[in-house]
Amino acid sequence: MIEVEVKVRAPHDTVKERLEQLGAERIADKTQEDTYFAAPHRDFAETDEALRVRRQNGEARITYKGPKMDGETKTREEHETEVGDAEAARAVFESLGFEEFGTVSKDRRVYSLDDGTTVTLDSVEGLGNFVEVEREAEAANDVDEPRTLVLETLERLGLDADDGIRESYLELLYG
Repeated sequence: MIEVEVKVRAPHDTVKERLEQLGAERIADKTQEDTYFAAPHRDFAETDEALRVRRQNGEARITYKGPKMDGETKTREEHETEVGDAEAARAVFESLGFEEFGTVSKDRRVYSLDDGTTVTLDSVEGLGNFVEVEREAEAANDVDEPRTLVLETLERLGLDADDGIRESYLELLYG
C-alpha cells in the first residue's frame, strides 16, 4: 500500500469548523505511542525509512515505512500488521539487533470526507498541533489521483500545501 499524505501545523479549532462545513464524519479518537527502532544493518535516517511498534487503545501494530517518493508530499510505501503483544514485538526486534531510538506520543481525532480522504488532527507531545490529510494508493504508479485529492482537500480546509512538513514527528522531536 502507498500512503499519500501532507502534514501541516494548524490550529485545530479552525480546521474542525471547516470539516463540519464540509460534512466530514468523525470516525475515531486515538491515543498512540509509537516506539521507533534503529536498524543494525543500515541507517534509517539516511535511507528515509522507519520501523515502529505502535500502541493504540490497547492494541499493538508493527509498521514499516519506505522512503518518501516525491518532493511535495510524504508519499511512501507502508506495510503494517497487528501484533498481539507490543513488548514481545519489541523484544524480537532487540534480539535481532534493532535498538529503540525514540518514542512519539500523540492524541488523534480522525475524520473521513465523502471522497475517501482522511483528515487527522494530531496533538503531539512536545511538538503541538498538526493536521494530516491522507489517501491510499494501491501502487507507486497509482499516486497521481490520490495526491491531487489530498492537495485539493488541504485547500478546502483553508490550508496551504506549501506549508507542508515532510519530516516525521520522530524527526521533528529528535532531529
